[in-house]
Amino acid sequence: MTSTDSPDCLFCKIVAGEIPADVVATSDTAVAFRDIAPKAPVHVLVVPKEHYPDVPAFAATDPAGLASVIGLADGVASELADGQYRLVFNTGPKAGQTVFHVHAHLLAGGELPGFA
Repeated sequence: MTSTDSPDCLFCKIVAGEIPADVVATSDTAVAFRDIAPKAPVHVLVVPKEHYPDVPAFAATDPAGLASVIGLADGVASELADGQYRLVFNTGPKAGQTVFHVHAHLLAGGELPGFA
């Protein structure tokens, strides 16, 4: 399923340029933009340009695309933070996923509480 197959998807609209976002990096297959409600000094969402509902569907269908998302996240962390970061994929509403277009939350920029 491509982004054009999901006309009501918020992230598909951002990828298509229909909704503005604070884009910090792009690749051939992914876009990274600042989260509008940051939970860390650096909080960037990294989304594939193609629409997948969650990370298991993305990994099963396009493992190279998943690697590309992770590579873009790593590059953003190197540029905006010290290269140390947390990368989180929420899968399902009970896990906190509110937009059902797979996306990684890149969190960085200081001590990140919550996990040991």
